[in-house]
Amino acid sequence: MNEVILDTETTGLSFIDGHKIVEIACIETKDLVATGRIFHKLINPKRTVPEEAFKVHGFSEKFLSDKQIFNEIADEFLTFIKNKKIIIHNAPFDLGFLNGELSSINRKKIDKELIIDSLEIARNKFPGASNSLDALCKRFNIDLSRRTKHNALLDCELLREVYINLLDVKEPKFNLSNNVHERNISKSKDYSKIVVKVSENELKEHSQFLKSELKKNSY
Repeated sequence: MNEVILDTETTGLSFIDGHKIVEIACIETKDLVATGRIFHKLINPKRTVPEEAFKVHGFSEKFLSDKQIFNEIADEFLTFIKNKKIIIHNAPFDLGFLNGELSSINRKKIDKELIIDSLEIARNKFPGASNSLDALCKRFNIDLSRRTKHNALLDCELLREVYINLLDVKEPKFNLSNNVHERNISKSKDYSKIVVKVSENELKEHSQFLKSELKKNSY
């Protein structure tokens, strides 16, 4: 089974309080090696974007006003994640928004059995420590220089590296500057495939190890 690394940006902290998703990004992987397939959408929330949220991700109400609404991208999103394990950092937050949005348009909710919460894994591994995405990147010496604001696509790339480190899976380091676009998302249309050179034997051993870890750490 392939995996999806997923992240969202929103107008606030809770769907129940009327907040909405403004960005969804997914990176497909196979045994945590990026396949080159992504899903990335900016979304018009059809509501105001509070100043606090704007400071986090930089998406203004005006900027989002000509983007698609969630209903228009839902089917493509559901097709992309179908039959895949979904890796999320702080899964209850993103899943709460995603399932809230899906329920509001009479679509089936995402099954929690498919979710792996990397935050829960980090908390078990490093109890008492800060386990935010930033903190884990610093712990694992992952480059954060371009993360001036929250960006769902960049955060997916960072989370993939963090998750590999959480599982203690060895993999060649990536130069993220070659495969994540800068903030000018409105011009982003295509993303280069990431190629990782590993031997067939290494990939087979990695696959066997990963299957056992995914089953053990499912949300």
